[in-house]
Amino acid sequence: MSDAVNTAKVRDRRALRFSSIEDVLKDIDGLVAADQAGTLRPLGNWTPGQILGHLAAWTNYSYDGYPIKPPPWFIRIILRMKIRKYLRDGMPAGVRIPGVENGTFGTEPLSTSDGAERLRRATRRLQSGEPALHDSPAFGAMSHADRIQLNLRHAELHLSFLRF
Repeated sequence: MSDAVNTAKVRDRRALRFSSIEDVLKDIDGLVAADQAGTLRPLGNWTPGQILGHLAAWTNYSYDGYPIKPPPWFIRIILRMKIRKYLRDGMPAGVRIPGVENGTFGTEPLSTSDGAERLRRATRRLQSGEPALHDSPAFGAMSHADRIQLNLRHAELHLSFLRF
């Protein structure tokens, strides 16, 4: 797609740092209100509904199963060495999963309200303490606290592309 935005180079993103799932839920409420007011502006390649649905999908994969096999062992070693940095500092923009259409999963078109509801359900599921049934294909087994932190950093990354 020749008119695609290089998301690694977008400079006008919101600076987000979520301390809790409640912070994400509050941001979702603000996004939905801005969408209803007509003031929500996406900066990347996805609609607000796609972003919200993507975050919900990846939150749920640890319960329902991942749509991807683990990467080669040497990539897993590199990623597992980076997990602490990602949990502390956030996730990089513009990363694509090689060989996957659109570079990732869970990006089907959704309305903002449908995506918001999916993400609310997924984050509440994570908040409930329900144990994960599937290890991360990239990072392996994770504690519940680390899964929460990874989902918070993932939300910061993608929700930063929505201005309101």
